[in-house]
Amino acid sequence: MEKNMLYMQIAMKHLPEAKQFLEESGVELNLEQIQPMISLLTKVMDEAYELGLQEGLARKED
Repeated sequence: MEKNMLYMQIAMKHLPEAKQFLEESGVELNLEQIQPMISLLTKVMDEAYELGLQEGLARKED
């Protein structure tokens, strides 16, 4: 759970940049749409973290 909170903080830090990019591309983003996007992003970040962790552990064993 602690990792998810960190991911949420990272996502929120970059949210203004993402929102600006989407709006410049003609995609409107409201508060109801932000939460599912952040949830998806945290899932991606968690999966990437787990992949990196497994690769790091495999290298350590070699």
